[in-house]
Amino acid sequence: MESLFNGYTSRRSAVRTGPGPWDEMFPAAPDGEVRGPYRDLYPALAGMDDNELRARTDALASSYLAQGVTFDFAGEERPFPLDVVPRVVAADDWLYVESGVKQRVRALEAFLADVYGPQLAVQDGVIPASLISSSSHFHRQAAGIVGANGVRIHVAGIDVIRDEAGAWRVLEDNVRVPSGVSYVLANRRVMAQTLPELFTSLRVRPVVDYPGRLLQALRAAAPEGVDHPNVVVLTPGVHNSAYYEHTLLARMMGVELVEGRDLFCSGGRVWMHTTAGPTRVDVIYRRVDDEYLDPQHFRPDSVLGAPGLMLASRLGTVTIANAVGNGVADDKLVYTYVPALIRYYLGEDPIIPNVDTWRLEEPAALEEVLDRLDELVVKPVDGSGGKGLVVGPDASRATLEELRRTLLADPRGWIAQPVVQLSTIPTLVEDGFRPRHVDLRPFAVNDGDDVWVLPGGLTRVALPEGQLVVNSSQGGGSKDTWVLDPSLFTGPTTLAGAPDPASDEVSLATGAIAVVAPPREDPHPPFLSSPQDEDVEARHHQQQQQQQQQQQGGASC
Repeated sequence: MESLFNGYTSRRSAVRTGPGPWDEMFPAAPDGEVRGPYRDLYPALAGMDDNELRARTDALASSYLAQGVTFDFAGEERPFPLDVVPRVVAADDWLYVESGVKQRVRALEAFLADVYGPQLAVQDGVIPASLISSSSHFHRQAAGIVGANGVRIHVAGIDVIRDEAGAWRVLEDNVRVPSGVSYVLANRRVMAQTLPELFTSLRVRPVVDYPGRLLQALRAAAPEGVDHPNVVVLTPGVHNSAYYEHTLLARMMGVELVEGRDLFCSGGRVWMHTTAGPTRVDVIYRRVDDEYLDPQHFRPDSVLGAPGLMLASRLGTVTIANAVGNGVADDKLVYTYVPALIRYYLGEDPIIPNVDTWRLEEPAALEEVLDRLDELVVKPVDGSGGKGLVVGPDASRATLEELRRTLLADPRGWIAQPVVQLSTIPTLVEDGFRPRHVDLRPFAVNDGDDVWVLPGGLTRVALPEGQLVVNSSQGGGSKDTWVLDPSLFTGPTTLAGAPDPASDEVSLATGAIAVVAPPREDPHPPFLSSPQDEDVEARHHQQQQQQQQQQQGGASC
């Protein structure tokens, strides 16, 4: 096992100049000293030889391929890469991250309520009015629409990193259509099946609670007077890169998975076609971007949503989660104001700081960045999935010259940040364990009374050597994220925190799902419209739009 780490130190120092990245497992070199959270894991790994580890890795990939846990990369469908070395987070470290994520979500909730309401932060000079009005994801159609429990961010994915000093920082916010939680659930399931001994004697907090928490939050957001809300998951369809996630969450919550053609609006309400007749829909957990949701208010050629959804939402007869218009909070220029927004709305200092960022719409900042393009990372403010990002030290001269022209033409559309050496974790590659950069996306669920953070989240890993972009759309993979909890059972176990094989984690591993929505009342509408059948051209049009949707940032992780 020791030979697998041969050369690990040299690879850590040879990739880039300047301060080296914080390594999650080893303080300096793999000389026997291991950071606290990994001290129980390291001996378990040390008992496996190279052939065994690679056989386990192949088993992980085969399991994902068989289950359809795949993603599209360069036009090829591949099993989502899962590395055998998990990321381990100490209990006190997680408490810090969890607190920071909760604070962030509360502040962004207040910001969205203000932006689509009185805009007091604009009046008080905390954030410029021009920033809001110029954001591509600020939708005036959403102004004045407030859910029954006041929640707009039902699900959030807040991306955090460790910098060179090991300090946590927020990299970006995702409160529009955050994706990736299915990989958290799937990673734990296959790790439990393929590497059960790695859980022995470790006290890992389970992730199986997520579907129940999400369903609880969606039901809590139902319109007033609805005792047994009917929740559905709205997907763009099978061509979407996150379709596996949509199907998994619908199945685990025990709710219907629907496409736009399955819904119609009548009498100010939303209805779903079923074999038993039309059924009322109360809450839509949508995985369709705003622009495709309602052709009466956004793209008139879209068939991914349904006409009338926005009217029903405004009338308060249906709740759309996450709320339409949340994307303004994902704007990376708004990101630079979030620390000030936390102070303004919550009266607190930010728990987790931002990465230092230049606002290029400010002339002095633009001038400095143009002088240092080859040193900085430049990002489009409305980008996601790593698309459009330019890492200055890795870019060609031609790329930098083109970027310079772009920034001068549209400074509002970009931000710049220093190159942060994301922390590294040993990752099994062709020549053994080598350092690879990672980030972490904790997922938060807001039911109106509490913001609950899934213990662990999605650790994404950049698989190419030296690569800083971790997104799966750019060739990245993932690791199972283990949050340690000293209060959990510590005896011999099959899975961490589970004293017998019938634990919740094992149930998840074997696919046993037992979440079923209660019976609904009054399922039939007072009158029905008769939607025309889709013809062949319409179906072809839908496929084209689904393929377009696959390219949208909301579906990328």
